[in-house]
Amino acid sequence: MAMALKQEELQVIGEYVQNHLQEWLPDQKYSFELLERMVRVEEELKSQRELMKQGFEQMEKRFEQVDKRFEQVDKHFEQVDKRFEQDSKQFIQIGRQFEQIGKQIEAIQTKMFHFMIWSFGFIVTVAGFAVGILKLT
Repeated sequence: MAMALKQEELQVIGEYVQNHLQEWLPDQKYSFELLERMVRVEEELKSQRELMKQGFEQMEKRFEQVDKRFEQVDKHFEQVDKRFEQDSKQFIQIGRQFEQIGKQIEAIQTKMFHFMIWSFGFIVTVAGFAVGILKLT
């Protein structure tokens, strides 16, 4: 519960504060020193702020350089991917060529087998005729 002060009580408090105000406030010399210190602190803070801005700008430039490097690496990987795709296509073509060569070899083997059978038959037939002719003579 708040109590309201009367006008007389307020005047007594006001006089008391005025009488003791000089005791409570620091002297002028001390006030001037504090003002000088505050100015120096403000200047130092301003200097620190500028240094921080420069540091942030340098970090930003460094991040930009890192981003550019990542872009270069990405481009390199894209080139490697393209090269890999080309090589894969070439390997597929080489595989198809080997398949064709294999089919040709199979065809040649089949023809050679037929030729051997035919040659064997021909030799047996000629030998049979030779034996028959020799027996007749």
